[in-house]
Amino acid sequence: MGFVEQLAAGRPELKRKLIMVKLDIEPLAYVRKALFSSLWLAAMLAAIYFFLGSAFGLTLLGVPVVFLIGWLALYQLLVRIVDVKIHRQAKAIDREVLFAGRFLLVKLNAGRPLILALTEASRSYGIANACFKEIVHDIDLGTPLEDALAKASRYNPSAHFRRILFQIHNALRIGVDVTHFLEATLDEIANDQLIEIQRYGRKLNGLTMFFMLFSIVIPSLGITLFITIVSLMSANFDMSFFLMLAFGLVVVEYFFITLFKSIRPTVNI
Repeated sequence: MGFVEQLAAGRPELKRKLIMVKLDIEPLAYVRKALFSSLWLAAMLAAIYFFLGSAFGLTLLGVPVVFLIGWLALYQLLVRIVDVKIHRQAKAIDREVLFAGRFLLVKLNAGRPLILALTEASRSYGIANACFKEIVHDIDLGTPLEDALAKASRYNPSAHFRRILFQIHNALRIGVDVTHFLEATLDEIANDQLIEIQRYGRKLNGLTMFFMLFSIVIPSLGITLFITIVSLMSANFDMSFFLMLAFGLVVVEYFFITLFKSIRPTVNI
């Protein structure tokens, strides 16, 4: 077994993740692509360090170190792109998972057979309907309903949506009423999202305090004290120094805005 094969074998879940994000590529080819792309990027970083080291008198012994560290870091980054895509798709589906599940529940309570309910759900709006479309497409190709649900519950990016499909599949396999399982699962998901909102509120209180401190209080008071001390010392600073301070404040503001967006729960109850 070669080096690339060993790297691919060390990620047994990679094939499932690639199917989740609809990437038509084998795990071995995906790992090989990430490996060689990281090699090229690491070589470019090492070349940049070499030219900068030659210009500024830096030691050239750091070239292989930069290459090795850059290669390892970039490989880990590139091979985890699939995880980023799964996370993004899961967040998009989680925004509509309750509406999609309740739509399906309403159709079932109205007396629709499960296959017809899934077909009507696949024609509804939003991102979640694409998940139902895949199930209906597999059924149209001759896949049994239980097998189509089992496949979708395994390869859907959203954990909440997988739970819904898994419970429907279990209900069909056991031979009980699907609506009871589905209704209980939707209630659990709603409770989980409420708990997530409460956790977000607690996190938001602490982050808001740090935001007020580092983005408003410290910059305003610090710059005021700095200008006062500088004026007493008769020191001179050109406009570029103050532009750098303004740029630093913009970076801090952008960091907090990005942080607020990243921790915001993707719920829509």
